[in-house]
Amino acid sequence: MTTAILSALPEEQAGLLAHLQQPRRVEHAGRAFWWGSLHGQPVVLALSGIGKVAAATTATALIERFGVARIVFTGVAGGVGEGVRVGDVVVAHDYVQHDMDVSPLFERWQVPGYPGVRLPCDAGLSAHLFRAVSACLAGDGASFYENSDGTPPRLHRGLMASGDRFVTCAQVSRALREPLVAAGHDVLAVEMEGAAVAQVCLDYGVPFAAMRTISDRADDDAHVDFPVFIQTVASRYADHIVRHLLESL
Repeated sequence: MTTAILSALPEEQAGLLAHLQQPRRVEHAGRAFWWGSLHGQPVVLALSGIGKVAAATTATALIERFGVARIVFTGVAGGVGEGVRVGDVVVAHDYVQHDMDVSPLFERWQVPGYPGVRLPCDAGLSAHLFRAVSACLAGDGASFYENSDGTPPRLHRGLMASGDRFVTCAQVSRALREPLVAAGHDVLAVEMEGAAVAQVCLDYGVPFAAMRTISDRADDDAHVDFPVFIQTVASRYADHIVRHLLESL
């Protein structure tokens, strides 16, 4: 069973590609896909590109062209939930598209044709991923990042939101989160691809799980924090967490 490892940016996947055994590059749909073996498991590595449309295209190609059995997304996100700090890791329980609004025909944020606002991730695969993150943070990943007060990164599991906007303003972050929370959707992190991949995987019945390292607080300093963090921390998290995950499958 082939596992697809999906990321938005090359920095998030550079270490994985470097360790890929018997790599074979395949071009399809304007994208590069890498077949190979990683930690004893057959995998396809791919970059989704940025945004929901690019991510949906890549996820569809992975299923249709490469026949993957499961998709795992690893990358970074902006933390918006209470207590979610830079360096923490969030494993998605489910997703919402924060820029989807077909009201009053449908409930705000609901994708027409789906039963509710939230798009669920696969419970079994997400549990494997949660344990992999836990093992990483408790062991070899514990020294990758330390908050200014000396506290280590923490693991969260819950709702993530996706939309076609890089949130770099505290006011925009509050405007995004507060209505969701008021409606009972306590979103922890915001990014630009996961909900689209979750939707495609639901359509095809392919298990999907996602983890995001918090690179910034989706506020006025996001543009400063993001470039540094993704190069120095996020890729190292991905390497170790994916290793733990593949060894457990």
